[in-house]
Amino acid sequence: MAMTLIKKTDEYRIYQRGDERYAVQDGTGKPINGEEKVKILLAEELIKVTLPAEPQPEAEPEAAADETDEAAVEEVVAEDEASEPEAAEEAPSEEPAEESADEDAEPKAAEG
Repeated sequence: MAMTLIKKTDEYRIYQRGDERYAVQDGTGKPINGEEKVKILLAEELIKVTLPAEPQPEAEPEAAADETDEAAVEEVVAEDEASEPEAAEEAPSEEPAEESADEDAEPKAAEG
């Protein structure tokens, strides 16, 4: 991999590698890495650093979660109210069916 000398000073040398990245060596030829390398490349305006986006305050997601929870509770209540009349209608229809079964059983007992 060929490296092209970009800048040479008494303190360091900056090379551009074949993959378009930079290598920095100190005056003795030892590699410089980490924050020191970043500072040198920034000073030479070879790279630009963008700060990460600021995290959003946690209060906003909680407020959205509360609204979602309230909507879910309203849906459950609406479903419960809708199912109650159906249950009331089913209950009376079951009782006559049981009575007719009892009526059939009583005459058999009287006969025997």
